Amino acid sequence: MTEEVKTDLDTLDVMRIMELIPHRYPMLLIDRLVDIVPGESAVGIKNVTINEPFFQGHFPERPIMPGVLIVEAMAQAAATLVVHTLGEEAEGKLVYFMSVDGVRFRKPVEPGHQLELHVTKERQRGNVWRFKGEGRVDGAVATEATFSAMIAV
Repeated sequence: MTEEVKTDLDTLDVMRIMELIPHRYPMLLIDRLVDIVPGESAVGIKNVTINEPFFQGHFPERPIMPGVLIVEAMAQAAATLVVHTLGEEAEGKLVYFMSVDGVRFRKPVEPGHQLELHVTKERQRGNVWRFKGEGRVDGAVATEATFSAMIAV
């Protein structure tokens, strides 16, 4: 049995993510990208902490990560994968949402959770990419969606 060897290409840290996509605090919602298969899939990691600015109002008595931000985090993971796949000429370009379909919120995401954002390409035509995404906490699906995005050329 051959053991798969991980390389630095399998993981992108937050500093590399910021080179690839233009998002910054407080809107940068992914900390790492792991398990990267260029042009196909990746897993974004979001470490959810009580220090997130949105928890001040959503909701102070029971902090829950807003669902729209979970979907945005999925999109950022997908955008990072796309720009990483396309290479240097795409770095820093904007990736715009075109559609979001079939969103389901199944479990709250709370401070202390590590949100895994599994994104898989369904298709790509020109500069438009379509992904299926799942946000998972402890292996359980918290959020799922299908979305399309376009990279600015």
